[in-house]
Amino acid sequence: METLYEGVLIGVIATICQDIWEATVKHIFRFPTAGLALIGRWLGHMPKGIFVHHSIKESAVVPHELLIGWVAHYITGILYGVTYLSFVQIIMASDPTIFSALIFGLVFLIAPWFIVQPGMGLGVFASRAPRPGLVRLISISLHIVFGASLYFAWLLI
Repeated sequence: METLYEGVLIGVIATICQDIWEATVKHIFRFPTAGLALIGRWLGHMPKGIFVHHSIKESAVVPHELLIGWVAHYITGILYGVTYLSFVQIIMASDPTIFSALIFGLVFLIAPWFIVQPGMGLGVFASRAPRPGLVRLISISLHIVFGASLYFAWLLI
């Protein structure tokens, strides 16, 4: 039960750190990120059987899409936190390390590159984005920050 509790906490903390980094990157590069409202729109169309969009920005607005996006974002962070801590402590029978946390964060680039971005109309590896290289670098940096934050949050608690 302790692993579950700690996993939830480190997932929330790492997600907050990732959000702060995303806001910083958005400000530095003046590059609009997908935004959680668009994630909510994408998810909001799924009950209707629509999983892939030509362009999520052109898809119909979904009621409460921003709320849906925020809730999904934090649920995902919590699930990743619990998964990481469970994997390291239960399966590997060790404590988290910065290396394992960074690897974990980078492995989960699978989600944006192969599920979220294609589903929202950006293509695999954001190949249809206006600046795909920058989108990829931002994704990598977000996942590095998330992974490192998992480790440092674990140290903190």
